[in-house]
Amino acid sequence: MTQTAPRYVGQSLPRKEDAALLTGNGTWTDDITPAATLHMTVVRSPVPHARIGGIDTTAARAVPGVVHVLTGEDLAGEFVAGIPCGWPVTEDIRIPEHHAIAVGEVNHVGDGVAVVLAASAAAARDAVDLVEVEYEPLPAVVDIEAALEPGAPLVHEELGTNHCYTWPLATGDVDAAFAHADVVVEGRYLQQRVIASPMEPRAVVVTPDPVGGGFTMYTATQVPHFVRDILAAICSVPDTKLRVVAPDVGGGFGAKLNVYAEEALALVLARRTGRPVKWTESRSEHHLATTHGRGQAQHMAVAATRDGRILGMKVNLLADMGAYLQLLTPGIAVFGAFTYCGLYDFGAYSFECKGVFTNLTPTDAYRGAGRSEAAYAHERIMDDLARELGMDPAEVRLRNLHPPFDEPRAVPSGVLYDSGDYERCMRRALDLVGYDELRAEQARRRESGDPVQIGIGIGNFTESGGLSPSKVAAGVRLQSGGWEAATVRMTTSGKVEVVTGTSPHGQGHETAWAQIVADRLGVDPADVEVLHGDTMIAPFGRDTYGSRSLAVGGTAVHLAAGKVRDKAMLIAAHLLEADESDLEFEAGRFAVAGTSGPGVTIQEVAGAASLAANLPDGMEPNLTADHHFDPPNFTWPFGTHICVTHVDTDTGFVRIDRYVAVDDCGHLVNPQIVEGQLHGGIAQGIGQALFEHATFDADGNPTTGTLADYTIPSATDLPMFELDQTITPSPTNPMGVKGIGESGAIGSSPAVVNSVIDAVAHLGVTHVDMPATPQAVWRAIRAAKGQNR
Repeated sequence: MTQTAPRYVGQSLPRKEDAALLTGNGTWTDDITPAATLHMTVVRSPVPHARIGGIDTTAARAVPGVVHVLTGEDLAGEFVAGIPCGWPVTEDIRIPEHHAIAVGEVNHVGDGVAVVLAASAAAARDAVDLVEVEYEPLPAVVDIEAALEPGAPLVHEELGTNHCYTWPLATGDVDAAFAHADVVVEGRYLQQRVIASPMEPRAVVVTPDPVGGGFTMYTATQVPHFVRDILAAICSVPDTKLRVVAPDVGGGFGAKLNVYAEEALALVLARRTGRPVKWTESRSEHHLATTHGRGQAQHMAVAATRDGRILGMKVNLLADMGAYLQLLTPGIAVFGAFTYCGLYDFGAYSFECKGVFTNLTPTDAYRGAGRSEAAYAHERIMDDLARELGMDPAEVRLRNLHPPFDEPRAVPSGVLYDSGDYERCMRRALDLVGYDELRAEQARRRESGDPVQIGIGIGNFTESGGLSPSKVAAGVRLQSGGWEAATVRMTTSGKVEVVTGTSPHGQGHETAWAQIVADRLGVDPADVEVLHGDTMIAPFGRDTYGSRSLAVGGTAVHLAAGKVRDKAMLIAAHLLEADESDLEFEAGRFAVAGTSGPGVTIQEVAGAASLAANLPDGMEPNLTADHHFDPPNFTWPFGTHICVTHVDTDTGFVRIDRYVAVDDCGHLVNPQIVEGQLHGGIAQGIGQALFEHATFDADGNPTTGTLADYTIPSATDLPMFELDQTITPSPTNPMGVKGIGESGAIGSSPAVVNSVIDAVAHLGVTHVDMPATPQAVWRAIRAAKGQNR
């Protein structure tokens, strides 16, 4: 059977999702308030570490409209387990008990100590202020390096240490590589804590079902299936009795890739009261109680020859866990282990990560989780190596890139990258930005003593996207998203319904999945309805994160649609009294190839399949098919990002003049969606590089508790992004696609910081930590000049 080339895949079709969102007709969790709803608020600890001496709820319970004020001890019988860690990276990892509401002790500012239920949100907020908690302060630890010192205060005394785990990896003869090197360069780079700032904070509504005795939970989450499965287990609710729905979700960025205490509380309180329970997070709560990102101290070393060839690399990390282990906390830093070697080809590599507890908000996934941190470190040290050798930073990189490959290739970290042509991508970026001309302009400005200097920064990266497979890959067991599920069915009228296990929160699945199915079945994308984010409609799924949706979920849709088309072809052959091998399928119509005889449309086939009056013997009615896709490997998108900054050496002020990004995510389904994902990711990486930092005082009290203190970039801080692509298809899936959702956040922060340092390197500045604020840059310049003020 023949079929025409794609008509819709590869086109920038307008997003189906946007009309409702742009006209204010979206449905957010906070829009949902069933009759008789009880509003929940959480009493949060104002101190980072203390024993709870007592809780007096008398005044709070007297507030009109208040129904319950409950403590951790009051709710102990509602749970069979605490909030779980889903990624124990070693067998001897230390996992502290994590109650949904603290019992006996609080371990970070924002730790919940009591919960209020009231008939109105206002009454619940008023009552929170009247709950009196007696705190017996304990010493707190904030710095991850200090936390491992002998005699440091213990976050969890019962563990006897702040050391959570140590995870090592080594390939090749690292000692020999460093012993025979002409040059060894070392660097210490910090990944500051950052806070995801989605437009929509977290929210949850749980409604007891009037029939059947179950519960429906609406929650602003990236992972409705994880929420269902984990809450069913810890709250002793059969998973068949818990329906989880993710309505419109206003951004996630990893912070909504979790199962939180508030979701568990809302569920057990709805069960306890028999009434709907609703909680909506305030922005200040978000800064305290929603997971933070990053939080690492990175110690890097590379061994190289005098002509710039890398021989070996050592990575030693300290990773801040915060006070508890959330769903993926310990695995985030470990996940980066496989990409600290970047795009570079050398023979020996070692990695060691130590997880450390502190009295701070727990950390977890944040866009580019693990891979962004890795790219930042390897690109910073590539610039440091170039300075040590007196070479151009681009030239050092070009000398160490892997050669082109279109089949899996082993890399220094021991895993298999799927495909790549790194030099083509990098040279395209260099050409687009006009690299040689920029270097000439930089030299002219330095000669003239212009106070505003030009910096050029490169951010090369690859990332392990398409989180998979479920099995061991390349001899290394990786925590992964695994398989993904899809169902495609044609209705009696010839329309198409797609059920996907992925759960979008801005990625455009309704549009992209419709394009995929439209091409496979020869229909119009407008006739394809994509259903998602509801565990009753899509009972099987692994959700959306880690640049996996298209490569795993979209491929499952592609393959399910192929099954539908194959069945339709058998029915069409029966209806046309022809052999299926003689049929061609073009523009949604089956006909005998090379003839002008009668044909049948796939919509007509769908109708015949539904009526079932004239089907081949033994064939079941209806055009419908399921597929679970479990790929053999991750996908490894890659790119080169180049940032050009103007730095005022008198004030330290940084302005991004140009930003060029060339990315390779395999074949593109919708180029406009790809560009949108890159715009958002690059903005997020620029935010970390120049503006964002979740800070605490020495005692563990947050000093960036609101958006007035925590700076995120605005449109005026960003340049126009100049984007381009190369295409290196992935062999891991039949569509040849890779991920793109995190790439912008991975390549951008090293490109920006390298550019800032490059602008002032001639003044003796070789290091600036993120965020490179004007004050930080000004201080670095003053220090390089030997001036203390």
